[in-house]
Amino acid sequence: MRNTADDLARGILAGERRALARGITLIESQRPDHRAEALRLLDLLAGGGHALRVGLSGTPGVGKSTFIESFGLMLTGQGKKVAVLAVDPSSARSGGSILGDKTRMDLLSRDPKAFIRPSPSQAHLGGVARRTREAILLCEAAGFDLILIETVGVGQSETLVADMVDLFVLLMAPAGGDELQGVKRGIMEMADILLVNKADGDLKMTALRTVADYAGALRLLRKRPQDPEGFPKAMAVSALEEVGLETAWDEIRALAGWREAEGHFAARRAEQARHWFEAEVREGLLARLRNDPVIRERMAALGDEVAAGGTAPAVAAAAMLEILR
Repeated sequence: MRNTADDLARGILAGERRALARGITLIESQRPDHRAEALRLLDLLAGGGHALRVGLSGTPGVGKSTFIESFGLMLTGQGKKVAVLAVDPSSARSGGSILGDKTRMDLLSRDPKAFIRPSPSQAHLGGVARRTREAILLCEAAGFDLILIETVGVGQSETLVADMVDLFVLLMAPAGGDELQGVKRGIMEMADILLVNKADGDLKMTALRTVADYAGALRLLRKRPQDPEGFPKAMAVSALEEVGLETAWDEIRALAGWREAEGHFAARRAEQARHWFEAEVREGLLARLRNDPVIRERMAALGDEVAAGGTAPAVAAAAMLEILR
C-alpha cells in the first residue's frame, strides 16, 4: 500500500471516498505486512463515528439492489450520507467473485453522498466477509449516517449479520402461503422489519395479502425485550415506484430511537464488540495452528487416519488437542 495508516486515517476522517476505499482494501488484504498496517489504521480510527447499522437480506431476485438504490437515493436527497457494504458470493472452487452490485446501483454509485463497496464473501458463513465489521468502523469514521450491509441469500447463517448491525431488515417477494412455509423460523425471529417488495402493478394486491400473512406469523413469535409494541412488523413497499420507502425509514428510525432511549442500543453494541473480539482471537489461534509446520504435519497425519477409517474423528481431535496441551 502506498498510503500509510496515518495518511489513510486523516483522509477517512476528512470524509475522502478514495481514502476510505483504500482503507477497506488494506483491511481486506491477506498479506501480513498489510495486516499490521490495517490494525494500526483501526486503532487510529477507534470511536470515530456513530452511524446506524442496518442489515438487509432477502431471497435472490427479490429486488435488493433496486430497493437499496431507491432507498439510498431517498436518504441522500435528505442530505444523509449512506454507505452500502454489499457482500458478493465467492466461488468455493476458485475463490472468484462477480462483484456486480455496483453496476446494478448505477445512480447511487455516482451520488457524492453515497459509497458502495462490493466485497467477496470468501466462502465465509452467511456470505459475510470476515472484514465487513472492520469496514463498518471505517465507514463510521468517514462520517456516514447510515450503513447498509447487504448479505447473500437467506438462511440461519444470517445470524452473523445480526452480530454486526443495530437493525435487521428482511426483504421478501409477494407470494402465497407456500412461500411463508418456506421461510426459516430463525430468520423470521431475527427480523426487526419485514418488507414485502414489488407492491406495484398486478402484484400489489398479492403483496398486501402477503404482508397480512407475515404479520400474522410475526405475532406468533415470542416477544423480545428489545422490541417496543408493534415490532417486529411487516410492511409493503415498491422500490420500483418508490412507494412506502419514507414510511419504512420512519419505522426504522422509530425503532432505533426507542432502543437507544431504553438502553438496548448501547448494550447491543457492547455485546457485539465483545463478540468481534472473541471471534478475532479464535481466528488468530486457528491461523497460528495452520502456520506451524509441526502442528500442520501432525494434523495432516491424523486427518489421513480419519479419512482411511482407522480413527474416529472425535478420537483424532482429542489426540490433537492433547498434543497442543
